[in-house]
Amino acid sequence: MNRNLPAVLTKRQKAAILLVALGPEAVAKLFKHMREDEVEALTLDIARLGKVTPDQRRQTIAEFHDMCLAQDVISEGGIEEARKALEAAFGADKANEMVNRVVQALQVLPFDFVKKTDPSQLLSFIQDEHPQTIALILSHLNPNQAAAVLSGLPQELRAEVARRIAIMDRTPPEVIREIERVLERKLSTSIITQGFTAVGGVKSLVEVLNWVDRTTEKTILENLTDTCPDLADEIKKLMFVFEDIILLDDGSIQKVLREVDSKELALALKGVGEEVQNRIYRNMSDRASTMLKEDMEFMGPVRLRNVEEAQQRIVGVIRRLEENGEIVVARGGGDEVIV
Repeated sequence: MNRNLPAVLTKRQKAAILLVALGPEAVAKLFKHMREDEVEALTLDIARLGKVTPDQRRQTIAEFHDMCLAQDVISEGGIEEARKALEAAFGADKANEMVNRVVQALQVLPFDFVKKTDPSQLLSFIQDEHPQTIALILSHLNPNQAAAVLSGLPQELRAEVARRIAIMDRTPPEVIREIERVLERKLSTSIITQGFTAVGGVKSLVEVLNWVDRTTEKTILENLTDTCPDLADEIKKLMFVFEDIILLDDGSIQKVLREVDSKELALALKGVGEEVQNRIYRNMSDRASTMLKEDMEFMGPVRLRNVEEAQQRIVGVIRRLEENGEIVVARGGGDEVIV
């Protein structure tokens, strides 16, 4: 069963809700403008997303709309001018709320994501780190949270960490960002492996991965295979990639081929093995298959990116036919049928 989300949502949970609400095609376009580590983090957030109530979904979308509106006004005339303009339009309370959300979003403090982590859980992840790294993390936490972690460290380590906090000076931003990235990944991995692999958010993640480019898809799945093998297996069972076209029966393949341009098909087949190619040829007339082979031969060398994009467009056709009930796709190697 899906776990319910708490009444008060974190920024990461809100981001995951918003991405699911936008839909996989829009999310795939957003991912193209993000760094690889950002894409991986967001896909994990979607995967561990629990049951979202209609009110939580509406409030999250409304908050995002307010922030976009306030950001536009702020960019034109500054914060105080924006506050006045928004106050005239929405009233003082609403204006302050909208502006404050933008200001808070723009002023994300280092290790802000750690501040809602249980001290005992955080301790288990950082106690084996270098004393300087521990000191840097604790210096950015709330005093009570830092105290709880410091108290839990081995006795011989406490004094050394405390000393390094006391003498700590300026730390290069790139060092902070790297430590943040590693720690956030560790915490995300822990949350996934503590039982969230069965959460309904996995289906939302699969929807997104079915729309991203093949390179991004492969990178994410390879990372998950290394860090969360059980989750990766579950995702792969629900995924449909171009090579899975051999899972379709002949009638379904023929329906797909009728929807696909021959030039697009020739480009897509340049990147697959003989098994997939032969299965396609068998579902075409002799004349059509001969022409397709000639197109592939005359095409010459092609960019991998173009091949993957053509494959993804054909997968989109398969998904549309499946959603319309015109074909049935069996996934996961078993008898289960997803319709």
